[in-house]
Amino acid sequence: MSIHKLCKTLRHVHQFHAQFITSGRISNGHPNQNSALTDILFAITSITPSPTVTQALSSTSVVVVSYATSVFSFITNPSTFCFNTIIRVYSLHAPSLSPHRFFVQMRRRSVPPDFHTFPFVFKACAKKKNVSFSFTLLEALHSQALRFGLLSDLFTFNTLIRVYSTSINSALKLFDENPQRDVVTYNVLIDGLVKAREVVRARELFDSMPFRDLVSWNSLIAGYAQMNCCREAIILFDEMIACGFKPDNVAIVSTLSACAQTGNLERGKAIHDYVKRNRLFVDSFLATGLVDFYAKCGFIETAMEIFGLCSDKTLFTWNAMITGLAMHGYGQLTVDYFRRMVSSGVKPDGVSFISVLVGCSHAGLVDEAKKLFDQMGSLYDVDREMKHYGCMGDLLGRAGLIEEAAEMIEKMPKDGGNREKLLAWSGLLGGCRIHGNIEVAEKAAERVKELSPEDGGVYKVMVEMYANAERWEDVVKVREVMERDERVNMSAGFSKVMS
Repeated sequence: MSIHKLCKTLRHVHQFHAQFITSGRISNGHPNQNSALTDILFAITSITPSPTVTQALSSTSVVVVSYATSVFSFITNPSTFCFNTIIRVYSLHAPSLSPHRFFVQMRRRSVPPDFHTFPFVFKACAKKKNVSFSFTLLEALHSQALRFGLLSDLFTFNTLIRVYSTSINSALKLFDENPQRDVVTYNVLIDGLVKAREVVRARELFDSMPFRDLVSWNSLIAGYAQMNCCREAIILFDEMIACGFKPDNVAIVSTLSACAQTGNLERGKAIHDYVKRNRLFVDSFLATGLVDFYAKCGFIETAMEIFGLCSDKTLFTWNAMITGLAMHGYGQLTVDYFRRMVSSGVKPDGVSFISVLVGCSHAGLVDEAKKLFDQMGSLYDVDREMKHYGCMGDLLGRAGLIEEAAEMIEKMPKDGGNREKLLAWSGLLGGCRIHGNIEVAEKAAERVKELSPEDGGVYKVMVEMYANAERWEDVVKVREVMERDERVNMSAGFSKVMS
């Protein structure tokens, strides 16, 4: 049996390496040394990459690529397979460390690339943070693939389409230029169009497909749900079943999301009945979708039942349940479920904290919220974002701790988005309105006007507060500004402050 199949960790590879050395298979002059080193290099590709590899190099990733590089350096006259393997190791474990340099070495040594070479280097391009450099590099590699006549291979071509789909027009151009296509080619491009929010063009491509598979339907249904084209998602789901396809959990969860967004309880329940009737396995992904659907449609008890039956709860499952409880105003239960999640060994993320802080806000659990907010970085290693400061500002404002709320909002990161800043200051203004704190309200109102000059709600709040305090001169001044400033929209509608 190949050692590639026997090795799951770096330690396993080291054990085989040591065995090869002690048995003499790896020694100067041994005729099979290159073969043994190649086996070890290939075995390294079986090691599961660190989950942090997409963000920053983990210590494990550094050790893996350093070891692979060392093994590769001892191979005399490495073959195409050896170059492909070292490129693959870097692409899996350390794409930021330029696996393309091995492709350059390969060409300098006149080692010919094959159908496996280009998919690896194309994928490595997609993982580079510098988009401009990545695209230039991709175009150069594209030219090389054409030169060697390797784009006739559909796997190579489909990989290139996938990487180009970050610039969707380039992907479409490549698609139009190459008549060789299979269902994967279409699926990759539909996925790229959906990610580019080009759902109409994705549907046109879907309709032009000579044949479709489950992935084709899933990609477009998910795209419709993500783009809030909920009616289209539900209709396409029904068409899918009518065409004889059995939907998997991806299609079901996407359609449940569409039902939740539109409040289509009956259709969502019918989909749940389909799951029960066909005895589909409810994994954590599907359980999360069902919990989210029932919570958003107002059936929090049903959501809790499904959650309780789920044996493999992921962070997303917990977040869906905690968010649902917070949305329904069950503040203490929200905190209880958060504590249960932590006790079960699931590490909370930023979404978990937003939900539990919102739950605390609805229930007036000020001390609990303060404790959780303080523990975010120190105990759970979760970075505080503007949304978290906004939640705390809203909570403190509702509780009448206006000065403390203002101080909290002032501490928000300065590089955050205007939307989050607007929500935070609007929340504080709402708290001032409830508790009649005009001094802080004036400060908050100025910030809201800076961030959203057209929002007439802020003026209405200030008129109301001045009138309640019988400050009639200020009422007149605010009304004069309202009439004079053409940007202010006083028509009935949505207001960040009045909502």
